Amino acid sequence: MKLLITGANGFVGKNLVAHIDEMEDIEYVKFTKAHKAPELNELLKCVDCVIHLAGVNRPDNESEFFEGNTNLTEELLNILSEQPKPLPVIYSSSIQAQRDNAYGKSKRQAEELVKSYAEANSTPAKVYRLANVFGKWCEPNYNSMVATFCHNVARDLPIQINDTNAKVKLVYIDDVVKELIKAARDLVSGENKNAQTEMLSEVLPVYEKTVGYVAKQLRLFKGSRDTLVTEKVGDGFVRKLYSTYVSYLPKERFSYEVPKHGDERGVFVEMLKTKDSGQFSFFTAHPGVTRGGHYHHTKNEKFLVIKGNARFGFRHMITNEYHELFTSGDKPEIVETAPGWSHDITNVGDEEMVVMLWANEIFDRDNPDTYYAPVKLS
Repeated sequence: MKLLITGANGFVGKNLVAHIDEMEDIEYVKFTKAHKAPELNELLKCVDCVIHLAGVNRPDNESEFFEGNTNLTEELLNILSEQPKPLPVIYSSSIQAQRDNAYGKSKRQAEELVKSYAEANSTPAKVYRLANVFGKWCEPNYNSMVATFCHNVARDLPIQINDTNAKVKLVYIDDVVKELIKAARDLVSGENKNAQTEMLSEVLPVYEKTVGYVAKQLRLFKGSRDTLVTEKVGDGFVRKLYSTYVSYLPKERFSYEVPKHGDERGVFVEMLKTKDSGQFSFFTAHPGVTRGGHYHHTKNEKFLVIKGNARFGFRHMITNEYHELFTSGDKPEIVETAPGWSHDITNVGDEEMVVMLWANEIFDRDNPDTYYAPVKLS
């Protein structure tokens, strides 16, 4: 399948092209601001579908809305109508098309042109009224609240909020790209039988959030480098917002230091804390050093020796049953502690031992659930 992508150098276009570059069965040609409409005839050779992303959303005067949205779309569709075979068209519109402002009117008029083209040429088309798209590579201080907020928060710059309770509908760039590619495949293959009668659509999921909520989350992301407590960034909207925020970090902030605690035994460093899945850290131990010698009622831990040789000792707090095992960095093996068993770890090698550690809860100094109890009784 070969696509013509208009507006290929824009925010959505750059992401779409990047995803297609990873696929072996899709080719594309670009139509950008550097091109003129007459060049379309040459660009359209062997093309199977057009994804029309080009448009204007923040001009110097209102007339440019109609020039860049309505008129450009009309010119494109006129050229497509002259082709030996009318091509399917996917048009990127906006939820603003429902509003009675210049931008909304220009997008709505473009939608009607796409509909008329599809009906007149008996070819399928798809119009997506996109919510506010957010994600990597969107230009800040232009027309995206999320991009501007991410850029400024990542650089300790102030953000302007007129109404924290104002709601905004948001859609993530990867969801947009995935839907556009799927739509193109469907239109070209003919799988979308209702493409002419059910032309208007949206990209899901759409997240409705307040401006204040978005700003708060971004500040929490920034603060997590100090607290080491991460937000729940593995799923849903927060995952997508966090990925977007990180994409706006300046290069000099790609790394950050964390506290290191050291004594005669070695060092201990906390890396990451989660609100519901514990925390991650690592520690070292010099040859012959034993660390631990305590038990927990509820807390449990997982240890992974990544360098050196270790002996783990365990003692049941009621029966005094003893158990020991040996692991090394040469053979990755997780050692899990069980509540009610005292445990320790000894470096039995000749070099420094390095151990990764996960605990199922964040350490609470007021309620540590950690009680001194030697593993070996004298």
